[in-house]
Amino acid sequence: MARAMLASGMKGGRMAQQIARKLRLTSALLGTVTRKDLAAAFRRVNPDTAFDLGRADKWLQGRAQPRQLSVYDDWSKLLDIGQSGAWIAHSDLPSFTAAICARHGIDRTELERRAGARFEVSPHEDRSLGVALAGTYACYSRALSPYYRGQLIRGSLSIEAGPGVHGLTAVYREALPTGPLLLGGPVTLAKRGLYADLRETGGDAQLFFCLFPPSQPGSVLGGYICGTTVIDPEPHPSMARILMIRLRNPAPREEWGGYLPSDQSVAGDLASLGLSIEEPQALDWQLAQFLAGRGDDGANQISPVEFRAILDVFDRHWLRHQTHRALVD
Repeated sequence: MARAMLASGMKGGRMAQQIARKLRLTSALLGTVTRKDLAAAFRRVNPDTAFDLGRADKWLQGRAQPRQLSVYDDWSKLLDIGQSGAWIAHSDLPSFTAAICARHGIDRTELERRAGARFEVSPHEDRSLGVALAGTYACYSRALSPYYRGQLIRGSLSIEAGPGVHGLTAVYREALPTGPLLLGGPVTLAKRGLYADLRETGGDAQLFFCLFPPSQPGSVLGGYICGTTVIDPEPHPSMARILMIRLRNPAPREEWGGYLPSDQSVAGDLASLGLSIEEPQALDWQLAQFLAGRGDDGANQISPVEFRAILDVFDRHWLRHQTHRALVD
């Protein structure tokens, strides 16, 4: 009983810290995909482990934590980092991560990126990911208007979390030469993608976003923007690739956006919004290639590998920033 109380923080024992995150880092290190795989890894070091598959769901969601110190002892054997089970339970997250990386020779940023991928999706995790999506994104796509063919257009997307399992709404803005374009509507988070059906208030413009399924930490969204042209003598049904990069700072001023000047790069534009990425020239080339993608055999599709290459750049930057901020705090 005393061993259980030490782990749970009962009767004066210290509270275990960041258990959900530590379990995900462990899973990333081991290469496990499901809770069942993770439980099997614990059983390999102790066939009688108290790591319970049923309760692991709550542990990985941060809604509960193991109450028996024997679980942490097994965890210590599994990681083989020369620390006790009590240390596993009570250590702060940066120290825990550093110990894993030093022992197993893995890059910290890479480990955190892997840990950001989702486990099996439960309704609670769906909700958690939906909340994590809330924020403001700088959006870049090829202009649909024939008057600006070949140029990039910028927009801002704000996602807010509301009631319900998904409960997401979005507002999309563009600063056009003809005046501001403002559309809003529901966002649907599904297993196979993220969708937003947005309509103009007081007008008839409508845009539909079909995006790759999001993943933690949610640094960038990508996919297609679909709709009819707005600045065009004859509206045409159109579609273009779009990238939505999450901003840490407050939303850009309302007049920001519109067509990107030909002498300005996306990396430079992001830097003006407080998001400076290493090797901006390489980033500009990578983003330009993505946004100008071509369809084959009549199907205009984006390769997941192509999108993941960009996701990797922004996820790494996001996680480095988050780690630095945690250390400063």
